[in-house]
Amino acid sequence: MSASPAPARVREAYRYCLDLARRHYENFPVASRAVPARLRCPIAAVYAFARTADDFADEGTRTPEERLALLEEYGRRLDVMAAGDPQDTPGDDPVFIALGDAYRNYRLPLTLFHDLLDAFRQDVTKKRYADFAEVMDYCRRSANPVGRLLLHLYGETSYDRLARSDAVCSALQLINFLQDIGQDYRECGRIYLPQDDMRACGVGEDAISAVRTDAAMLRLVELQVVRIRALYATGAPLGRELRGRLGLELRLILSGARRVLDKLAAERMDVFSRPRLKRMDWVGVVWDALKRQD
Repeated sequence: MSASPAPARVREAYRYCLDLARRHYENFPVASRAVPARLRCPIAAVYAFARTADDFADEGTRTPEERLALLEEYGRRLDVMAAGDPQDTPGDDPVFIALGDAYRNYRLPLTLFHDLLDAFRQDVTKKRYADFAEVMDYCRRSANPVGRLLLHLYGETSYDRLARSDAVCSALQLINFLQDIGQDYRECGRIYLPQDDMRACGVGEDAISAVRTDAAMLRLVELQVVRIRALYATGAPLGRELRGRLGLELRLILSGARRVLDKLAAERMDVFSRPRLKRMDWVGVVWDALKRQD
């Protein structure tokens, strides 16, 4: 019978995941210094799994069939990892070595990882969303599992806290959609804006392909901002309820998200530009988090 991965091998795998998290630009902190040291590695492992699988769906020049095959293989390896079959180990893949260690130590729900993979498969096959309900169903699988996994790592899994986490994660996902309207269309042919909202606001796909900011596009963006603010208000109390570093990390994320959303809402010249938080924005983010305000 094969032995479990040596501790040194696990440590090296975690270092790989931490490096991956730090290399990718994110508006919202990932495994930051606010997180307790004991949880930075498992959080980085979850992030590395999601980041790598997401790249299968989006990056490079693979065909849709190749992308789906990679995601199917990731799902198979996920099941093997969970089963702990000594005849089929994670090999040299640092993501699965680290994730397997986190999965076993924290008893993470396997279904949440499969939800992520399901959302990434949908990215390959679905390019338009009929209404907001369809977008939210996507968020349920693409974003909400990450928040739930974090709460499981922290041991904070009451019904109310999971529900508020879902609201926060869906809001973050919708903010990313607004930041990337042009990029999603240009690079992947996707439009996450609800089709019925586009029709109601008088926005055709030609406006997105032409990167045109006009009164109709501004109305469409404003409608999405209103919805995001409602989700934010539902989830934001979680940042005050959670104590210690978990609460601080969440307040940092919430404060950063609010500033990005404010920049998106204030934009009148080019809604296709991607706002980025500057040094003074980050000072404000930290100040808000330390005040325990959202």
